[in-house]
Amino acid sequence: MQLDAKVPEGPVEEKWDNHRFNLKLVNPNNKRRFSILVVGTGLAGASAAASLGELGYDVTVLTYHDSPRRAHSIAAQGGINAAKNYRNDGDSIYRLFHDTVKGGDYRSREANVYRLAQVSNAIIDQATAQGVPFAREYGGLLDNRSFGGAQVSRTFYARGQTGQQLLLGAYQAMMRQVHAGTVSLHNRIEVLDVVIHDGRARGVIARDLLTGEILRYSAHAVVLATGGYSNAFFLSTNAKMCNATAIWRAHRKGALMANPCFTQIHPTCLPQSDETQSKLTLMSESLRNDGRVWVPQSHDEDRHPDDIPESERDYYLERMYPAFGNLVPRDIASRAAKRMIDENRGVGPLKNGVYLDFADAIARLGTDRVAERYGNLFDIYQRITGEDPYKVPMRIYPAPHYTMGGLWVDYNLETTIPSLYAIGEANFSDHGANRLGASALMQGLADGYFVLPYTIGDGLAPRLGEQPLPTDHEAFEEAAAQVRGRIEGLLAVNGSRTVDWFHRQLGRILWDHCGMSRNQPGLEKAITEIKALREEFYTDVNVTGQNEDYNQALEKAGRVQDFFELGELMCRDALYREESCGGHFREEHQTDDGEALRDDDRFAHVAAWGWNGHGEEPSLTVEPLQFEHVTIATRSYK
Repeated sequence: MQLDAKVPEGPVEEKWDNHRFNLKLVNPNNKRRFSILVVGTGLAGASAAASLGELGYDVTVLTYHDSPRRAHSIAAQGGINAAKNYRNDGDSIYRLFHDTVKGGDYRSREANVYRLAQVSNAIIDQATAQGVPFAREYGGLLDNRSFGGAQVSRTFYARGQTGQQLLLGAYQAMMRQVHAGTVSLHNRIEVLDVVIHDGRARGVIARDLLTGEILRYSAHAVVLATGGYSNAFFLSTNAKMCNATAIWRAHRKGALMANPCFTQIHPTCLPQSDETQSKLTLMSESLRNDGRVWVPQSHDEDRHPDDIPESERDYYLERMYPAFGNLVPRDIASRAAKRMIDENRGVGPLKNGVYLDFADAIARLGTDRVAERYGNLFDIYQRITGEDPYKVPMRIYPAPHYTMGGLWVDYNLETTIPSLYAIGEANFSDHGANRLGASALMQGLADGYFVLPYTIGDGLAPRLGEQPLPTDHEAFEEAAAQVRGRIEGLLAVNGSRTVDWFHRQLGRILWDHCGMSRNQPGLEKAITEIKALREEFYTDVNVTGQNEDYNQALEKAGRVQDFFELGELMCRDALYREESCGGHFREEHQTDDGEALRDDDRFAHVAAWGWNGHGEEPSLTVEPLQFEHVTIATRSYK
C-alpha cells in the first residue's frame, strides 16, 4: 500500500489556510443530505458532533456511557496549551510547534503539528466563550502555568479540573444541537465493527449494552473518537471502560495502525499499592510546577522524609537536567524515576515511589496559595493514601497514561479506509514518540472544532445525491453475523478463569517487556507469551451470563480479545524499531549517560501496520517524515 498523507505544498505557515481554500465545499442547504456517525463523546467526539451539527449535517452520536459527560476526557487535570503569549515570555505559534516536534523526538508530521499550534489560540477563545471557567489572574486576565518540555508558560487551566470543564463546554454545545434536531444521541451503545462496502466505510455494527441487541447504523462517513489503548496494560490511569475495540475492529477491516509501540508512561501517578489493584490514579503534571522530585541518597532508606536532611536528598531531575529541572518531558522524567527505583532508592511501603515535595512552595507562597492551585489534587491524594501532602511529600511513580500511536490518518484526518476518520487520541498524527503535557486536550478540540468540520466536506462533496447504504445490505448482514459469531464464541467457552485474570496477565507481560524499557529478548519473549496466553483465553475463559442481558463480563471479554492482538502488534512494532525515541526506549540504543539514542537514517518515518488475518504476520508500510522547518537534533533538556 502506498500512503498519501495529502500534505499541501507551500510554507508551513500557509499550508492550512491554503488547504482550506482548496477543499471542496458542501452547500449549506445540502449538508442535511449527508449523514455522519460520530463514535465517542470525549473532547474530540463531542466537539466534532457539535460543530458538524451546527454546520447542518445529519449527525448520529454513539457512546457506551450512560451520559456523554462520563467520557474519559473528564479525568484530564492539568491544563491545555495555546500560544497566546499572555505572559510575554517569548511564546509563539512557531515555538509551540517547535516544542511539540522536539518533545515528540522528531517522529511526528510537521504539517499536522504546525496546524495544531496554529488553531490552539482559537480553542481558548471558543472555550472561554462557552463559559469554561479558566483560572484568572488578579486583574481578570486568563492565567497560565508551565508544563513539561517548555520554557514558557502557555498552559491554561481550571484548577485540577481542566478536562472536566472543557468537556462540559463541548457537551453543552453538542446538546444544543441535540435540542435543535441536527444531532441524534444514543447512550449505552458500543461499536463492535465497521461496515465496509466497495472499499468505503458505510456504517457500524453496535451492541446495546443494556439489552444485548445487535444494532446497525448507516452513514456517509464514520468518525472514530474513541480514545487510546493504555488499558492494554491492565493497570493504567485510564478509566476501566476505556478500550481499543472500535479502532482495532477498523484496523481488522483495513485501516492501518501507526506506531503502536509509542505509548506514554506518565511520571506523576500514585504507586501501585498491592498485587490485586485494578486501577492507577493520575496526579497532574501541573504539580511539578511547584513540587520538587527527590529520593534519598542512600539505598533502602527507611527514615521518615522529615528526618532526612537536605544534604542527604537527591533532587535528581534538577541535578540531571538543570535547564528544565522538574519540568522535563514525561518520558525523560519517567525513565529517571525508574532509574532511582532500580538503584534501590525508592520510597514508601513497597519502595516503588519517589517523593514530590511541596515544602519549599508552601514556605514561599503560603498554604492558601498552594491550595488555590492544587487543592482538589491534594484532596484526592489524601483520600486515597491517608497522607496529608501539605505536611508530608507525595509519593509518585510512572504509569501507563496516553498512547501516541493510533490509526494512521492523512492531513484530512481520514484513515486508509475512505470515509472513515479518526480524531483525537484515536489517531497517531500530532505527538510523535512522546506527547507533551497539556497537549492532549489541545489536539482533541483542534480536531473536533477546527479541522474535521473543514476536511470532511472535501470527501462528502463529490457524493451529493448518494444515499447511505441500506442496513439490510449484505455488507451489514455479513458484519452483523461476524459480531454475533464472536459473542457466541466467547459465551460458549465456559472455562475456569475470569476475563480479568487474563487481562491482568497480559498487562504484566506488556509492562515488563513493552513498558518504560524494552529490549530484543524481552520483546521476543513477550510475543511468544502473548500468543500462548491468547490461545489459553480462547479455551479457558469464563464469560458468565448471556448476551441478552446487561453483561459486563461479556463487554470486557470482547475488549480483552482485542487487547491480545493489539498487544502483540505493540511488541512487534517495538521490536522492529531498533532505536530509542521518546517513550520508546530500547535498552540496546542509548547514549553513554542513559538517554534515548535515535537512528534517523533508518527510522525517521511512521510505521503503519496492516492486518492480514489471525495468526498471519502484519504487513508494514512506512511514511517518510520530512523535516524542513525544525532541525533534527539530539533532544537535550540539560
